[in-house]
Amino acid sequence: MTILNVVNDNPLIDGRQSPRAMMVRKGAQILLHDMKHAVLPELVLPNGRRADLITVSDKGEIWIVEIKTSIEDFRIDRKWPEYRTYCDRLIFATHRDVPFEIFPEDCGLMVSDGYGAHLLRDASQHKLAPATRKALMLDFSRTAAHRLMMAEWSTGKSFDDIET
Repeated sequence: MTILNVVNDNPLIDGRQSPRAMMVRKGAQILLHDMKHAVLPELVLPNGRRADLITVSDKGEIWIVEIKTSIEDFRIDRKWPEYRTYCDRLIFATHRDVPFEIFPEDCGLMVSDGYGAHLLRDASQHKLAPATRKALMLDFSRTAAHRLMMAEWSTGKSFDDIET
């Protein structure tokens, strides 16, 4: 059972994500992990928007990855520019059936097949304000710690159940 199945008070899969979006997400997570990023899905930002993926690099750079699975998905969802305030780089993640030219040139672009991803284009950098960076780092770390604790508790095992 994965953490996605066991965290009930803050579900990471809430039914809004399609199987294709979850496929793109997994491949993006694999690439980002390989790039030494700590990755957290579905973090609510201070403006109330929810980032599909937010990452912290080994150098402390914050990226937001917005997942788009179709032309229609990109066309309808116009909230992504609001994410720029909360990241050093903004990247779109998609799959091979979506035309890459629909995505803005100043944003990064990765293509995922669910088993990994490839960064096709780097994102332009726009450095976060120090106070924003601090607030995001605190929220990122507290949310990750809370989710890990809830996953541990939801196993139903006590310390007596753990074999040494």
